[in-house]
Amino acid sequence: MADILNVRRALLTGFALACLSGCQKLPETYAPPEQREPFENFRPYRITRVVDMADGDADSHIVSGILPAGGGQWRWASQRPTVKVALRKVENLEFTMDFSVADATFKSTGPVTFRFFVNDHELGSANYTMPGVYHFEKPVPENWLEAGKDATLAAEVDKVWVAPEDGAKLGFILTRIGLRQDNSKK
Repeated sequence: MADILNVRRALLTGFALACLSGCQKLPETYAPPEQREPFENFRPYRITRVVDMADGDADSHIVSGILPAGGGQWRWASQRPTVKVALRKVENLEFTMDFSVADATFKSTGPVTFRFFVNDHELGSANYTMPGVYHFEKPVPENWLEAGKDATLAAEVDKVWVAPEDGAKLGFILTRIGLRQDNSKK
């Protein structure tokens, strides 16, 4: 009988404690904020001057000559890939491009010559006698650019490989192309 009384006391004590702990004032609740879908590839307040082929918004900068993305860090370019970039300022800008001459195409084309363009002005050229990864960079004359307007950037290779199956023309592998600020001239 004493055991039953001890159990009852324990139950009543537990019930009383549960009731007392439930008397606290809970914090006010608020409805969650309205959920909105983000804009696809939205990059607020950012003007892109270098188009990286891995970026989600790269297609919005491509004018011509660059094949659709395959999900990687680079894309195949045809003979004269062209992109556009928006400019706020035109001071101390350098054309920059990272690319590769593929071994598979080089076997057919041999050495290739590239010409680089900003707004259809030829900025320079370079010969590549071996397949490999390359970088080209050169200052752009300010009078070739206009602040607040898009600039077109292109690279042209003198020889392309033509696929025998479908006739696709492949020039080189493009990783990034654009204009970068040369901060050393400030």
